[in-house]
Amino acid sequence: MAFTPLHDRVVVRRLESEEKTAGGLIIPDTAKEKPSEGEIVAVGAGARDEAGNRIAMDVKAGDKILFGKWSGTEITIDGEELLIMKENDILGIIA
Repeated sequence: MAFTPLHDRVVVRRLESEEKTAGGLIIPDTAKEKPSEGEIVAVGAGARDEAGNRIAMDVKAGDKILFGKWSGTEITIDGEELLIMKENDILGIIA
């Protein structure tokens, strides 16, 4: 299924975090926090300003991003768990 978010929303796939600490300890699944890094899967066309002009998005599909811990809404598309969030929930792009 093809899914295109509306306005200034993006669809994000979480990137898995490391399973070991710097000291080599293995972190069990129950103790792991959900990762706050992701890859953008789909991008909306952008919001509109008061004059009706489209405001271009700063991110594009394929960008690796960092987002807030409680950002977005979890959705399932084709059996894959994804997040949908507004562009202003994104903290930055990882180079």
